[in-house]
Amino acid sequence: MNTAMNTATNTAAAQAVVQLDGKDLPAHCPNPLMPTWSSHPRVFLNLDSHGSAKCPYCGTQYQLKPGAVVHGH
Repeated sequence: MNTAMNTATNTAAAQAVVQLDGKDLPAHCPNPLMPTWSSHPRVFLNLDSHGSAKCPYCGTQYQLKPGAVVHGH
């Protein structure tokens, strides 16, 4: 793959929304489905009032699934 294609692939991956269920919390990035070569330090994400968060490293958007049950501590 050339550099332009890698950049386009990484940009598309960063713009994809990862759907989270209650069992997936606490939310963190990188997630288990991400390839090891594109890994960055693990960061835990705070979901906003709309149930979404964006990774500060790679820009991946995370969204809580509609109807997901969130259990508190």
